[in-house]
Amino acid sequence: MKEAIWYELLHECKQTGARRGRIHTPHGIIETPVFMPVGTQATVKSMTPEELKEEVKAQIILSNTYHLYLRPGHELIKQAGGLHKFMNWDRAILTDSGGFQVFSLGDLRTITEEGVEFKSHLDGSRHFLSPEKVMEIENALGADIIMAFDECVEYPAEYDYTKQSMERTTRWAIRCKEAHKNTENQALFGIVQGGMFKDLREKSAKDLVALDLPGYAVGGLSVGEPIELMCDVLDFTTKLLPKDKPRYLMGVGTPDYLIEAAIRGIDMCDCVLPTRIARNGTALTSHGKVVVRNATYEKDFSPLDEECDCYACKNYTRAYIRHLIKAQEILAVRLLSIHNLRFLTKLMERVRIEIERDNLLNFKNEFYKKYGYTKE
Repeated sequence: MKEAIWYELLHECKQTGARRGRIHTPHGIIETPVFMPVGTQATVKSMTPEELKEEVKAQIILSNTYHLYLRPGHELIKQAGGLHKFMNWDRAILTDSGGFQVFSLGDLRTITEEGVEFKSHLDGSRHFLSPEKVMEIENALGADIIMAFDECVEYPAEYDYTKQSMERTTRWAIRCKEAHKNTENQALFGIVQGGMFKDLREKSAKDLVALDLPGYAVGGLSVGEPIELMCDVLDFTTKLLPKDKPRYLMGVGTPDYLIEAAIRGIDMCDCVLPTRIARNGTALTSHGKVVVRNATYEKDFSPLDEECDCYACKNYTRAYIRHLIKAQEILAVRLLSIHNLRFLTKLMERVRIEIERDNLLNFKNEFYKKYGYTKE
């Protein structure tokens, strides 16, 4: 009998080893590799669920345990019938553990073996998150995929501290597995840590794989290191993970990183980038980033991207969107968000096709040249 959430490998690219697969969840099938829009506060900023489904064609979104715990609270969301009902989203959801947010608080938090004590960034109130508490919160939220509590070290980090942190992350994963109360409907993923040290990555992966979790994430990458180093560590790490389970690279969302991740056998990625740069007046296009708020586009009556099929590109011009930005109209952010999110989901649709064609490396080189990347 299959688990409630399971991975189906359909094809491996002969050029690269990239995987074309499906993740089966209680809220639908996810075609992979996939980009997941981030809905930190139980909403992808400025987007309705209908727009995410119909215009962006998002298959799964990510929400944030830390933020939802602080506001409005996991008990309230549980009373509402869980996160899916609360936010009116009937497709799959992944909740992260909140670890990255907690550890990014710096002086506002204290780490012990038991967990992390921290001050809320909202009102300064004190809170304590342990692996058991995180599982209580994530079980209440009810996402299809939930992440174990981990510590993400910064880059660069000393070897000894990274080792200590990685070992604690493994111990916390064991405690998360023991505390996880809804295994029939929610898949708990472990997070491989170890910084840029391959021996630590190997130890972390080996110990987590021994827990036989439904899926595995690679954490602690794309935190400021050069892309060459990230790719090297990622390539090393993914080879240590089971072939029959999903692989998730956390916090990655630029076009080059998405393609490089897929080439190295990653199935899932997420990032706030597309909506964040939308709020700054920037569009992702097939010829690179376009800063629409710049004066260059004042009389540009072409769409954001001639090759895009999104609502914004089918109906509006760069000149009009620039006008909205200058007038500080909310519609500017909405149109740019729809476009940027659709650009990345469409890119991953193409990546899936090229994997099936055993042509991903050729596509990468063509895309990079057109986009303006110098990397080969």
